Amino acid sequence: MSKNPGAPPRSLHRCAASFFLVLVCCSQLPPTSSAVIPPVPTGAARIWIYRNDGPYEANQTPYVRLNSQIAGIVQPNGAFYRDVPLGHYEVAVESYGAPYPNQFAEFNLGTGQEAFVKVLSMREKVGGEGTALRTLFFTQLVPPDFARPMIAGTPFYGGS
Repeated sequence: MSKNPGAPPRSLHRCAASFFLVLVCCSQLPPTSSAVIPPVPTGAARIWIYRNDGPYEANQTPYVRLNSQIAGIVQPNGAFYRDVPLGHYEVAVESYGAPYPNQFAEFNLGTGQEAFVKVLSMREKVGGEGTALRTLFFTQLVPPDFARPMIAGTPFYGGS
């Protein structure tokens, strides 16, 4: 109890702090269309990675790898980009089981080019009864004219 009779009780301070913490943690990131995206650096290229999942898709957040190196974590209904050196890239997402043929996107990038890679998911039944499900992830190269509107409304998780 405070010695100052005019001071609010500590429980009120705790309640206000808890409410503020809930507001901060539950706020959504701004959409990609409202973020200030710098131009592709000179002598580099850019790879956009995004996910536009439906309401019944998995909420898992697997690692995305560019040429076997972790580049980020793909969020459901989120987008991010990485500025990369010119060259050949394979964009893979951690997934269960043995890889399928053509499961992950591969492409070459030149100066100033942008590639848009969509992460897709599929649920697979496992077990003798088929009662358990696991999620398999795939990546697909998407044309820029189709991808840009798709990521405009998704939350932006940053770039490099």
